[in-house]
Amino acid sequence: MDRFEYEITRYPSETFSRVVYFCTDTGDCGIDEIPSEEPQALVELLNERGDQGWELVQLLFGNKGVMACWKRKIVDIVEQ
Repeated sequence: MDRFEYEITRYPSETFSRVVYFCTDTGDCGIDEIPSEEPQALVELLNERGDQGWELVQLLFGNKGVMACWKRKIVDIVEQ
């Protein structure tokens, strides 16, 4: 049976100001307003964590930042 460990990381709003979507003060939202460098910054973060064996479970967005939930398989010595 597979076993997993979990980790939660937080990234302040300064890291990603408009990653997935951006909403104005009036509530208008659109992906066309995302700065072109921000998706690449997210890709780099995902690849870095993926290289360490972590799989992204979920991203949670708030006005003060992003929280990422990760999991990775625990490898028993016998399996190596």
